[in-house]
Amino acid sequence: MISSPDNQHLKTIRKLADRRWREKLDLFTAEGEDLVEAAERAGWEPEVLLVSGEDVDPPLLDEVSSLGSGTRVLGIYRRRFSGLGGEVSLYLQGVHDPGNVGTVIRTAHALCDGPVTLGPDCADPFSPKAVRASMGSIFARPPAQAGFGELGGTRVALDSRASHPCGDVPRPAVLCLGGEREGLPDDVLAKADVTARIPLREGGPESLNVAAAAAIGLYELRTCAARPTNAGAAPLRRMADRG
Repeated sequence: MISSPDNQHLKTIRKLADRRWREKLDLFTAEGEDLVEAAERAGWEPEVLLVSGEDVDPPLLDEVSSLGSGTRVLGIYRRRFSGLGGEVSLYLQGVHDPGNVGTVIRTAHALCDGPVTLGPDCADPFSPKAVRASMGSIFARPPAQAGFGELGGTRVALDSRASHPCGDVPRPAVLCLGGEREGLPDDVLAKADVTARIPLREGGPESLNVAAAAAIGLYELRTCAARPTNAGAAPLRRMADRG
């Protein structure tokens, strides 16, 4: 049993709190029974697995934990990234909050068959906060990495200034979102195949949390093509081309 704070595994865990070390070592941590079980279900083998009271003295594991209350189990895993693909997927650029990145990964896992592709200036999906927010989806559907110009299919950019709400578009389709305050840069919006907005209630807030916007946009893209049209139903409104 580990009984010294100078143990090499504990030193590694401390380093992995820093993004630079996660990228240098190509490793990350996951804490708690639920996340470790999610990794096991997805076929991920830990590089190191420490169980409090069995492999390490509990106070020492609590000391390196990113949770305020400590943890009962902590695993170190090798980072993985998915390739691009899927009939419906999602692209993020400039999303700085790791909790939002993790929540979007979970949302995309629930609502589409493609990964979340991370573009420039996004928070690390393998940070402790992002891993917790993904609720295990980081293992079932790891993110991809690419720039906007590398995306295939119909690139659907959410923009509050667009004329039309989400609707049906040719597949494959990639829903593209920017940071909650800034949105996608104008040069990215200019290159999008179509732009769309999520209509908000008048008098409400000016914007949605990026994870909420992702959920609504993905649901629309996933379901609109399957909706029946008949004489009593309003026809779908296609998104307007920006150009």
